[in-house]
Amino acid sequence: MKELDLLKKDWQKNEGSFEQLSEKDIYAMIHKKSSSIVKWILIVSILEFVILNGIGLLLPQDPYYSKYDELHPYLSLLENLNYFVILGFIILFFKNYKTISILNNATLLIQHILTTRKIVNYYIYWNILITGYIGAFAFIDGWNDSWKESGKPGSIPDNGIGMIIPFIFAMLFIMLLIWGFYKLLYGNFLNKLKTNYEELKKIE
Repeated sequence: MKELDLLKKDWQKNEGSFEQLSEKDIYAMIHKKSSSIVKWILIVSILEFVILNGIGLLLPQDPYYSKYDELHPYLSLLENLNYFVILGFIILFFKNYKTISILNNATLLIQHILTTRKIVNYYIYWNILITGYIGAFAFIDGWNDSWKESGKPGSIPDNGIGMIIPFIFAMLFIMLLIWGFYKLLYGNFLNKLKTNYEELKKIE
């Protein structure tokens, strides 16, 4: 935000004669930066969807997957639902980008920055929850399969009370990993939007 700092210093030096012009300059800069950030959120979410699903399609089909699908048929439905939910978020990112890119009002821009941050956070929470839940089942089934192949005891029950504790630990571990991934992927965008929001509140 070096450009904004320079503009604000200039604004303070010439407060009497250039105040209105400086407000417009600062708003225009924040508007441009916010529009660019939302555009990149849209691009990254599309790339994430295409790459992650593309890798899944390119990888050879695991023969165990059909068995996994038989054990947990509702998880397949959940995975299909997840595709539609993610596409819904991408559509919301696109709509927000189109709206922000044509705004000429500081108050509306503030509102849409807050809206964008909320949608991104909901998107992250959804992915953390759904991936942790499905991943925990995959982890337990994969663990059991590997132990059965080795002929050693140590498998985890596929259902019932005995499954609860390892399932929770696996889910929390996977959720932590996914949270770290999204923190790296979207954290910088969210911080920049927060900075833009704070700057707009100062000049509003």
